[in-house]
Amino acid sequence: MDSQDSPRLLLIEDDIRLCRLVKEYLEGVGFVVSMEHNGVAGLSRALSQPFDAIILDLMLPGLDGLEVLRRLRQQSTIPVLMLTGRAEESDRIVGLELGADDYLPKTFSTRELLARLRAVIRRSRQSSPEQKTVVAGDLEISPEARTATLAGLPLSLTSHEFDLLFALARAQGRVLSREQLLLDVAERDFEVFDRSIDVAISGLRRKLGDDPRAPRWIETIRSAGYLFKKQGS
Repeated sequence: MDSQDSPRLLLIEDDIRLCRLVKEYLEGVGFVVSMEHNGVAGLSRALSQPFDAIILDLMLPGLDGLEVLRRLRQQSTIPVLMLTGRAEESDRIVGLELGADDYLPKTFSTRELLARLRAVIRRSRQSSPEQKTVVAGDLEISPEARTATLAGLPLSLTSHEFDLLFALARAQGRVLSREQLLLDVAERDFEVFDRSIDVAISGLRRKLGDDPRAPRWIETIRSAGYLFKKQGS
């Protein structure tokens, strides 16, 4: 593979041994990998150089991973795979709420790391001329440009949130289960305790100004999934 076509990855992780192992493995399968070992340097590099994805550790010196992610999301929608050695589900949920596209515990296998990296990069690049712009009331979603506007104003969405909104809006009036959304949008096997869909739905509601108790856009259907309500044109 030509180096110009190789996906460029930034690894922000303070465990130098782990960095070297990940770098060696990913470069062996065609990635170009850069490394930073603290949050300040990692954030600076992420905002100043072009990358296709970032692997971001939670526990970092200087700035912790969550603060790096929060500041990054103010300026960039680059896919972020969060790496955590913490067992607490709350840490993962906070990361997803701040805009991480996926997460992986530090007990990961290299094959799973590669699969998830390829998935978040593929989703961020995905653009098909067969996918038409979806208009629902004053919400407009363009899959080709990967942009969404509400009442003419742009919505700041993560790659994961965009894919989820597009999938829901395209199926408006029809219930989609969490399992369907995990498989179709997150492109990975359903896990009973995976909260990524719920967290992304919460983020979408907040950005759409939607009240879950009296939703205009996204309704939770108990024991069934989520419904994007039909809108007047």
